[in-house]
Amino acid sequence: MMFGADGTGGSLPSPSYKSAEMDRLVSRDETDRRHTVGRCMDVSEVSLVVFKFGATEFSFTEVSTIRASTGKVVCCHFSSDGKLLATGGHDKKAVLWHADTLKTKTTLEEHSSLITDVRFSPTMPRLATSSFDKTVRVWDADNPGYPLRTFMGHSSTVMSLDFHPDRDDLICSCDWDGEIRYWSFYNGSCSRVFRGGLAHTRFQPHLGRYLAAAADDAVNIFDVDTQACRQTLQGHSKSIDSVCWDSTGELLASVSENSVRVWAVGSGSEWDCVRELSCNGNKFHSCVFHPTYPSILVIGCYQTLELWNMAENKTMSLPAHDGLIAALAVSNVTGLVASASHDKTVKLWKSYFGISRYLSSALSLED
Repeated sequence: MMFGADGTGGSLPSPSYKSAEMDRLVSRDETDRRHTVGRCMDVSEVSLVVFKFGATEFSFTEVSTIRASTGKVVCCHFSSDGKLLATGGHDKKAVLWHADTLKTKTTLEEHSSLITDVRFSPTMPRLATSSFDKTVRVWDADNPGYPLRTFMGHSSTVMSLDFHPDRDDLICSCDWDGEIRYWSFYNGSCSRVFRGGLAHTRFQPHLGRYLAAAADDAVNIFDVDTQACRQTLQGHSKSIDSVCWDSTGELLASVSENSVRVWAVGSGSEWDCVRELSCNGNKFHSCVFHPTYPSILVIGCYQTLELWNMAENKTMSLPAHDGLIAALAVSNVTGLVASASHDKTVKLWKSYFGISRYLSSALSLED
């Protein structure tokens, strides 16, 4: 393997912090209830919230749920065409689901330890998975019988990974020791190693100029070409669990258990925090920008989803799971939002203009 010169990105966590966070990641939930497997929800039992934007009503409701695993589900992602949903977690398996029916397409079982992240390529029919087994594996999403590539080189648990939005050959991963690696799919090797990422890493959509990497209570912003740390976004008082970009790549959200911060992409060091939401009781963990209404941020908490209307700085909460909502994903094609939870289930959510449209749709599903 070929390695580049090491670089530094920002502060990395202390050993005591890392030990505590690892314990939290693999700890058992207090609740472990039975769940319905793969069915449309009865209109009388769904979770529903209704927003008002001026005179316009906006509803957000659960449309289907499935018991997705025998263990905690910790990651999920839609394919770029919205037809597939990938999930992974503590049972060491990644599962591909048909998003319209939540029926299983295939199960990938090559990892020897729990899966930490799943990501589809935005340009190719490929899926990548990362794991506690210190590997990154890349699969053919159309014929995923065995890995196309298995990347080894991390000396610690691989926590997160991502595909570059327009460079088919570039995959990024970060591990629990704060090391970030670039992998070449075509060469099957590591092309660059630098430091500054830990819990979560995501490329900027479309342009792919920046890489955002969570490290303790800050987000490091790297120049993709040079690996130089352009900016360290600070302001969280707790460790950051998740980062996500909006679909334009102009906004970045970061989530810790007690706050959510939204940053505007700037030139040079001009990255401003333009929105901030403090936790009002329930701990935050994951987030995603709504696929249809980008001024709404969907936040995964313990058992509930928070919908934050950033334009009006209003929030609404709805019950969603029986455990921590570890990951969220959106499809800009179908408008669906997926939530993955430690309660072993995955749920799909849909938005409608107006409560009447939602009720008509829900009643037609019952028929």
